[in-house]
Amino acid sequence: MLQNGLGTLLRAECASANRFVDLFAGSGAVACFVAEETSLPVLASDLQEFSVVLSEAIIGREKKFDADGIWSKWLKHGEHLFPNLRIPGGGDLTQSKVFDCRAWSEQQTLWPFVQAYGGHYYSPKQALWIDILRRTLPERKPFRTVALAALIHAASHCAASPGHTAQPFQPTRKAKKFLKMAWSKDILTCTRQALATIAPHFAMRKGSASVADAITAAQSLKPGDIAFIDPPYSGVQYSRFYHVLEAIATGEPGVVTGAGRYPDRTIRPQSQFSLKAHSRGVLHDLLKIVAERQAKAILTFPDHKCSNGLSGDIIQKTSAEFFQVAVKTVKSNFSTLGGNNSTIGNGRKARQMAQELILTLTPKK
Repeated sequence: MLQNGLGTLLRAECASANRFVDLFAGSGAVACFVAEETSLPVLASDLQEFSVVLSEAIIGREKKFDADGIWSKWLKHGEHLFPNLRIPGGGDLTQSKVFDCRAWSEQQTLWPFVQAYGGHYYSPKQALWIDILRRTLPERKPFRTVALAALIHAASHCAASPGHTAQPFQPTRKAKKFLKMAWSKDILTCTRQALATIAPHFAMRKGSASVADAITAAQSLKPGDIAFIDPPYSGVQYSRFYHVLEAIATGEPGVVTGAGRYPDRTIRPQSQFSLKAHSRGVLHDLLKIVAERQAKAILTFPDHKCSNGLSGDIIQKTSAEFFQVAVKTVKSNFSTLGGNNSTIGNGRKARQMAQELILTLTPKK
């Protein structure tokens, strides 16, 4: 959407603002765009730590970094830590070999990422390198944050799953080739490439990112701020789709179970916006807080009814209670969160075209 009208709108609205506050940072794309393209300090928040890392890797510094210098030291430390283990895998990937990889991984109590994800989202060797790179991150911020963001990007790229880390590919006749394709990716190369991509980018003015729900973060808004609101549209908690990236961000995969290798639901972030019984109420509360603080807002949402009970029509009507509303509609290729027939099977597509609303909200006087 940044190339489809949103970017132009953000530049125009930020020209007369004091701060930019992203209340649902997600991948960090919007927060980082504003930090690079404008002179505003950017504040970003999200329920999930991995989002904070991805955002702060760019909005939290005001100069570019030497990716090669960071990588050479990081890799050297990692190579010294690499254990002398006979790691299973390689050759033709049979169902039996996959199960052997899982059994071996679950015995690696010294390597939590191997134990949690080896033989599932990652090959045992990939998971071991994730463990090692996580342990040998640079000690000082913001170098540590930039390196961790690179590792998260690499882990996302290498994950053996259809779009999100909700379910790994299984060694079935149809899916086995996709599992092998993912396991063949070099996590070191992907991390280095991600680091080289992130390192040159920086904020024109240093901002910050933090873990917080949108209602809490909105309490800090002031007149002259622009709040960016891109709330969940799924009735399934987003933490289900990003739990592996969250574990890498926090360094704690913990005890995982089931085919999806999830941690217990009670320790995964839960958003009221993804609960059908509460989504409309918390949307109302959020917009009321933003308006009471006399902050302007830009809100994006699909222009149809979504599985969390919200819709484009509800979004517009609720916004109109508190703001003067200007509406722009664009076409967007958005994630269905869990679809799979872009790769295998006959289910819901992982991404599909849809109409997306961009609302510019000006507080009523």
